[in-house]
Amino acid sequence: MGVILQDKVALVTGASRGIGRGIALQLGEAGATVYITGRRPELSENFKLGLPSLQHVAKEITKRGGKGIALYVDHSNMTEVKFLFEKSKRIRTVTLIFWLT
Repeated sequence: MGVILQDKVALVTGASRGIGRGIALQLGEAGATVYITGRRPELSENFKLGLPSLQHVAKEITKRGGKGIALYVDHSNMTEVKFLFEKSKRIRTVTLIFWLT
C-alpha cells in the first residue's frame, strides 16, 4: 500500500482484534501513526482466550511501516476516555478516528 498516510495520525478503538485490528494494521501499512486502544490485558477477552495483545498489534503496525502506539483505555470509564483525547491532543492532531465497539 505504500506511505500514502505518512504524517497522518489515526485513533482506532477496539483494535486488539476483529475489524478494529484489521483497520489499524491497514493504516499502519499505509504509513500512518496509529494509536490503538483496548482494555488492560488482564481485563481483555483476548488475554483469556490466548489471542494477541494490544502491544502485539502495535508492534505489527510498526513492522508494516507505520508507528503503532498502544493505549489501555476502558471506554466505559469516562475518566479514561478523557485521558485518551487529552493525550492525543498533546502529541499531534488526529486525522482519522475509528470508534469501534
